[in-house]
Amino acid sequence: MGQRPPIIINRLDAERLQRLIDYASEKDQVVAELLEEELSRSEVLDPQDIPDNVVSMNSQIRFTDLTRGCQMVRTLVYPHALASVADGISVMAPIGAALIGLKVGDEIEWPLPNNANVRLRIDAIFWQPEREKQFHR
Repeated sequence: MGQRPPIIINRLDAERLQRLIDYASEKDQVVAELLEEELSRSEVLDPQDIPDNVVSMNSQIRFTDLTRGCQMVRTLVYPHALASVADGISVMAPIGAALIGLKVGDEIEWPLPNNANVRLRIDAIFWQPEREKQFHR
């Protein structure tokens, strides 16, 4: 797997993600371990200091799956919110875990459960809680 770009995570998101990791079910264990790696290498900032070009939790983003050549718009959510967000993707899903903390223009190569890798690029952030001053969302 290639070099991963640096990532930035909101301090509150980091705390919530750590709780998800700590209590991950057996079926979520592989993603939880990848997410924990990402947290350990991230720059953690207070919510008000998050740049507006960074994917944080509850951000609606457009990204491209460069492996398959398709573009998607999704909102990165916690698993419990998945049913209530029409375009939601869980941070505990392999693709969702790859997106957290990336900046617009970043590309990342990420492992999938089928022993394949996917390459993703962040194209745009349509909505981000921190940009809208919703620091506790």
